[in-house]
Amino acid sequence: MKRNDSIVELVNESKKDMQAANDFIVAYMPYIKSETSKFMNRAPIEGQDEELSIAMIAFHEAIQSYSEKRGSFLTFASLLIKNRLIDFWRKNKRHSATLSIDTPIYGEDEEGTIADTLTDGNNPHDTHLVRKATREEIEELTNQLSEFGVSLTDVAENSPKQKRTLDACRDALSYAKKDSKIMATFLRTKRLPLSKIAKGSKVKKKTLERHRKYLVALLLIYSNGYEIIRGHLSQVLKGENA
Repeated sequence: MKRNDSIVELVNESKKDMQAANDFIVAYMPYIKSETSKFMNRAPIEGQDEELSIAMIAFHEAIQSYSEKRGSFLTFASLLIKNRLIDFWRKNKRHSATLSIDTPIYGEDEEGTIADTLTDGNNPHDTHLVRKATREEIEELTNQLSEFGVSLTDVAENSPKQKRTLDACRDALSYAKKDSKIMATFLRTKRLPLSKIAKGSKVKKKTLERHRKYLVALLLIYSNGYEIIRGHLSQVLKGENA
């Protein structure tokens, strides 16, 4: 049995059994500590660093929300741990009244952009954390896109240029994301069922074919835990010229 298959079995068992979940977390404490260390740039101290508790909670959250369509469990857990730690760090900065007005906001209902923080020289630690986490998400997305025969350059060149086309792609994406069978087929075969999406979303198949690589990227981003990228896109897509 492949290692990832074993992990999936543990995840599924842990969803139904709290003791199994506790045992799973204990068994993977070295992994959780390692992910926390990447964030803190040092080894976390049990009973002292709250970041380790946040990471453990995030790992448990990953267990409860994981499905095989999200890809590797450990990759999904890593993304979730990083984002929860960033959220925790930002909240602490806010409460200590030292948060820059340019600090990024990742939630879809909040305001701010990644670019604002990347240029904020008043918070070098903030800048470092965001750059590091964003870079890792982009690297992971690049690797996953390659499995679908798509590159980031392809996505940029394939993106809709007119608002009417963008709106049509939004409708198609919204429909596809909500249809579990379409998503399962997409992730299993690594091909978009364009005919089904076109029929269900009432978007012309020719339009979908023209922007297939763009649609592939957006569906992966919105279904695989890329919270920083997703938060940035939610801000960009609010813009009039998105």
